[in-house]
Amino acid sequence: MRRIEIYDTTLRDGSQGEGVNFSLQDKLLLSERLDSLGFDYIEGGYPLSNDKDFQYFQRVGGLNLTHAQVCAFGMTRRKGIGADQDVGMKALVDSGARIITMVGKTWDFHVTEVLSATLDENIEMIADSIAYLRRMGREVIYDAEHFFDGWQANPEYARRTIQAAAEAGARTIVLCDTNGGNLPEKIAELTRAAIQAVKVPVGIHCHNDCELAVANTLAAVDAGASQVQGTINGVGERCGNVDLISVIANLAIKKTGYEVLRPESLQRLTELSRYAYELANMNFRTGQAFVGASAFAHKGGMHAHAVNRVSSSYEHITPERVGNERRILVSELSGRSNIQALTTKHNLQHDRSVAEKILAQVVKLENEGYQFEAAEASFDLLVRRCAGTFQPHFERLNFHVTVEADGANAVTTEATVKIRIGDTVRHEVAEGDGPVNALDAALRKALATAYPSLAKMHLVDYKVRVINSEAGTAAGVRVVIESRDENDVWGTVGVSENVIEASWIALVDSLEYKLCKDEARQSGGVTPKSAVAVRG
Repeated sequence: MRRIEIYDTTLRDGSQGEGVNFSLQDKLLLSERLDSLGFDYIEGGYPLSNDKDFQYFQRVGGLNLTHAQVCAFGMTRRKGIGADQDVGMKALVDSGARIITMVGKTWDFHVTEVLSATLDENIEMIADSIAYLRRMGREVIYDAEHFFDGWQANPEYARRTIQAAAEAGARTIVLCDTNGGNLPEKIAELTRAAIQAVKVPVGIHCHNDCELAVANTLAAVDAGASQVQGTINGVGERCGNVDLISVIANLAIKKTGYEVLRPESLQRLTELSRYAYELANMNFRTGQAFVGASAFAHKGGMHAHAVNRVSSSYEHITPERVGNERRILVSELSGRSNIQALTTKHNLQHDRSVAEKILAQVVKLENEGYQFEAAEASFDLLVRRCAGTFQPHFERLNFHVTVEADGANAVTTEATVKIRIGDTVRHEVAEGDGPVNALDAALRKALATAYPSLAKMHLVDYKVRVINSEAGTAAGVRVVIESRDENDVWGTVGVSENVIEASWIALVDSLEYKLCKDEARQSGGVTPKSAVAVRG
């Protein structure tokens, strides 16, 4: 087994991606999580670039990291000045990091046109910078920027740069496909050439501009690279860096002869992916390989039927190996197999007539604009209605919403709802920050006495999608509401040409689902599977 070092640069290179931002606390939290999974290196940032990165290196030493080594990132010294006089060099030393990752120029074009230096000056900058850091007691990982483009433009000069780095004391030379434009066969060929040129280990750092970063990284590892640099979820500048989640899963599961992280860490990859998305305040990429919510989702009826019989028929691995789970979706493309798989908790899987009734209703509603993939709670209520087991907890009589703006553009929203609970009619009014918030407040007010558990439920997300945009302002809209209580998260959907009515439908479904769920839990019956479990 060949050990492949996993080097994470999410906190530095990843944070250069559009819309990606980590607070100092986020960086510290992610560092602890990466360490717990057995990551070998964590690149914390460039201590000279901003105060947050500087503070990170002051604080990270206080963490109880048991495996990962924290690296400070920087560039070679400036031309015309000694390394011991360069502010960048001094900042790297002052960071306290034992390992410094230093980037230098490999491509002669960049040396002359970007640095405005001579080729020999660049060689001196590389060697002098690394030698200085070694004298200061630091280990150095050298990132050969634009290595693959530089080698193809001037192989002799590219070779000289990495040899200078190795001879000056770099422990690892990392080959960077900085522009992300090379193909796997070229990556493999030049990785082998670099290994022959230097006597130290070689690593790989790929960007994803051609959607080949994972393939390129695996090609480099097969060619002999022993370190992989990348980011969690592939975040990074332009099209991003290589996704370490996919690289780790492929090396550990798909390939043979490689050892990465710790064996038990594979089952935490989905958790890690979603944790990083949450810290960065980014939406999950549902189609992400291995860990995405759709990675093991089955919508076609033939697929659902087959995977329920033999999971490997439409899944390349069992989802549990990477901490994910199988999802059976329901839509107009579904067959009875999807319906049966999703209705097992209602003990309806052997009732062919009910399954066909449910499927017919799903097809009808999807033709009207409904979608149930993100609205499992609405689907659960649909099943109950078709099976004749649903008893509404309240009857909707009417609702009214008014929005008023005064001369100073101060907007007031008020909702009035009228419902019947048993023999009692409740008529309540409430204000809110918008129509949906006001409706929610008025409904809760009307239901609070009869159903006090609704106080523990609140809305966490609200999405509106136009269904038939060619109809302009008369277009139908689909509203999806996500709700949660102390135990679960669930989604409901409503469709109408009136956005308020669509919201009302989704909101009522959400309240009904909560009450059904509470009753099932209290009676010891089957509790509807929550959206948290469905989505992982």
